[in-house]
Amino acid sequence: MQDRAEALSWGSRVGVRATEDAPIGPSLPLSALAVRALEAQRVRQAKERLAAGEVWSDLGLVFASTIGTAMEPRNVNRRFEQLRAAAGLDWLHLHDLRHAFATFMLDQGEELRTVMELLGHSTIRMTADTYGHVLPARARQAASAIDRILGQEGTA
Repeated sequence: MQDRAEALSWGSRVGVRATEDAPIGPSLPLSALAVRALEAQRVRQAKERLAAGEVWSDLGLVFASTIGTAMEPRNVNRRFEQLRAAAGLDWLHLHDLRHAFATFMLDQGEELRTVMELLGHSTIRMTADTYGHVLPARARQAASAIDRILGQEGTA
């Protein structure tokens, strides 16, 4: 059976609609940059759909193979390796992108709970244990904020 969660989009949010085999998940806010990238992906996919003709399997996937089916993980990895090599980032691994995202979000002051939700972690502890190395810098910034609020009298 080919029942899958169906992708929905509205404004700058994206989510899935539950089907018999796939319960509904949360929707996530998208940045303007992400919305533009998804719009460009829609155009690319429309061209692929036309080129594939009757071979195209319309499963409603945002990222699909050139014939509309689910992408094979080995093909995703192969393409990432090509892009990584072209960029001269031999040290970079695909999962590093997820780690970098979380680290950058925390470093920019996003709340731990927000990062937890964006990553899909089940507990805030999992996020804190994995990305806690970013938090000491945030603590130093908080201490500086106390000095700014209380003035120099508050510093030791």
